[in-house]
Amino acid sequence: MIVQVMIDDNQVSPPTATNSLCNHFKCFDVYRCGNYDNTITLNNEELINVYIYPSIDFIDSNHKSMLSPFSQQYRELLEAIISSPYYTADPSKACLFIPNIDLLNDRNVKSDEISVILGSLAHWGRGANHIIFNMISTSLIHYNSRSDLNIGDALIAGAGFDSWNYRPTFDVSIPVFSLFSYEYKEKTFNEKSILDNKRKWFVICTQFDSVSAGDQQILSALESQHSEQLLIVSRKQCNYNNRHENETQMCNNERNIELNYPKVLNESTFCLVLKTRFLGHPLLSDSLMSGCIPVVISDEYVLPFEEEIDWVTASVRIRSHSMPDLMTILTSISEKNINEMRTQTTFLWKTYFSSMKAIALTTLRIINERIFPNSAQPSEHWNRLNPSLTSNYAIISHKYSSRQSIGFTAVILTYDRLESLYEVIRSVVKAKSCVKVVVVWNNQLKSAPKRSKWPDIHIPLQIITTKENKLSNRFYPYECIETDAILAIDDDIVMLTADELEFGYQVWREFPDRIVGFPSRVHRWDNRTNKWKYESEWTNDVSMVLTGAAFYHKYYNHLYTNFMPKEIKSWVDQHMNCEDIAMNFLVSNVTGKSPIKVTPRKKFKCPECVNNDMLSADVLQHLNDRSDCINHFAAIYKSMPLIAVEFRADPVLYKDNLPEKLKQFNLIGSL
Repeated sequence: MIVQVMIDDNQVSPPTATNSLCNHFKCFDVYRCGNYDNTITLNNEELINVYIYPSIDFIDSNHKSMLSPFSQQYRELLEAIISSPYYTADPSKACLFIPNIDLLNDRNVKSDEISVILGSLAHWGRGANHIIFNMISTSLIHYNSRSDLNIGDALIAGAGFDSWNYRPTFDVSIPVFSLFSYEYKEKTFNEKSILDNKRKWFVICTQFDSVSAGDQQILSALESQHSEQLLIVSRKQCNYNNRHENETQMCNNERNIELNYPKVLNESTFCLVLKTRFLGHPLLSDSLMSGCIPVVISDEYVLPFEEEIDWVTASVRIRSHSMPDLMTILTSISEKNINEMRTQTTFLWKTYFSSMKAIALTTLRIINERIFPNSAQPSEHWNRLNPSLTSNYAIISHKYSSRQSIGFTAVILTYDRLESLYEVIRSVVKAKSCVKVVVVWNNQLKSAPKRSKWPDIHIPLQIITTKENKLSNRFYPYECIETDAILAIDDDIVMLTADELEFGYQVWREFPDRIVGFPSRVHRWDNRTNKWKYESEWTNDVSMVLTGAAFYHKYYNHLYTNFMPKEIKSWVDQHMNCEDIAMNFLVSNVTGKSPIKVTPRKKFKCPECVNNDMLSADVLQHLNDRSDCINHFAAIYKSMPLIAVEFRADPVLYKDNLPEKLKQFNLIGSL
């Protein structure tokens, strides 16, 4: 039900002028937030409560409505918030208030009337803890213009902020929602076809009609010099009698080209996003949607959600004075970086731009993290590396680790090396944090020994017999693994001491999202072959820790089995090689972080191998095979997620000349 309320200017206090000096600490009352019983509502995270004012039809003294009808977009925004965990119907519990007034487009708004209406709201006061959503602005964001809305201490979630009027830590820069998003959603957004699409043009400009005469002159000169790479299209150049005959058609008469917008964006690698009358423009969203890397040429523009989104991974920013060097700058970007950026564009659009719901909830999430910084997600959560392969993944953090899941489970993949297997079991159980041993019996031609033949140990021992001999069996999410931590260890790694294992586990507890372990390797780019190379020589850096002896979170077994590209799993099982490299690719791709090498040990000799000085019968072939794996996986990921670091973790008192009783870990081992 909509209630009618008459606004009498004589009875309403004059609205407070917009406070251009506001920031989070000056104008936001955080004490309204978190003082109610149901603060913790989602994944043990603190959430703000958001109240939306009821629908009211404000009328003037002539009984005429002072508000325009709601747009479809504002209705979708409110519905998304009402359906979210943030919403509360009780204003006494609210941390944030949203006026039920559509100001997404304020071009037809009478600023003085809206200012009076806002000032009349029950909980307005000076506007503190109120948020106004605005996408197309002629008055709201430009604080110094005569027609400004007076909003006091309210914050703005607006499109088109520049560095002069944006209030850091207070306002939220949002995108202009593109109406073409509806069409793309209905046709089922096909990310793979967008990313695989070969582009006809290198750079395209669709804003020629809206930029300054000086910019038009520069763009025209660039097009004449680089006609095979740069295309300029304009609506004004289209020859049709009725201006509304085809509002999506764009043309270039001199080159006899006619294209439809936004399909034209699918034809180019880069899309120019230029400074026009409105800094915020749906072109940015359309470019991301089309997998066209936006090239932003606007010095002051505050990009949408810039507070959290790392725009360097999905766009190119060029200063206005560097526009004449546009083509030189863009052609210097490698094909590898272009592919990675195109992948990131579609992720950003799907996650933050594709709907009014996405825009609304992202805005609230940013505000929520300002108020409850302990619940803030790391940057990786906002900016997934290669998100096409990780969009369904969660980021592991300490607050998601089970407090009851203390200790680690040793998972040993074996085939028929019984003597060394038994020795490994006896070795790992000496680590005080080892609470269970799981042996994955991968031999279908020979049954596992009877229980009486196995070592007598003080912790549970479970044997799992697999149906097929596959290396991926070691990474299956077995229900019997109850701890968060898994020690993956080969059946011939008998040299690790209890202190080494215990120290490795303690380091993993500090970094539960990483692979933490002992055998390290690194990848190199070979300029001679233009391929990646697997390197096992001792070097100053590492990018992989092999799972022949490594700790990792059991969650990655779930990702490896259910979400990792099937082509990689098939490759591993067919070649019976590189499952450890695949796991390193997966974890680094999800986290954007390197593994952690612990302790100085580098030699891992196999006691049953014919030649103890070799990791395989044919070292050269072994290294070549591993290099093939790296190149194959990188092609599937369309990037190289592995990250090399010059870092190793050792105990604090390692190598200190102190009595052993003062050291927690004495037997750290030799090289």
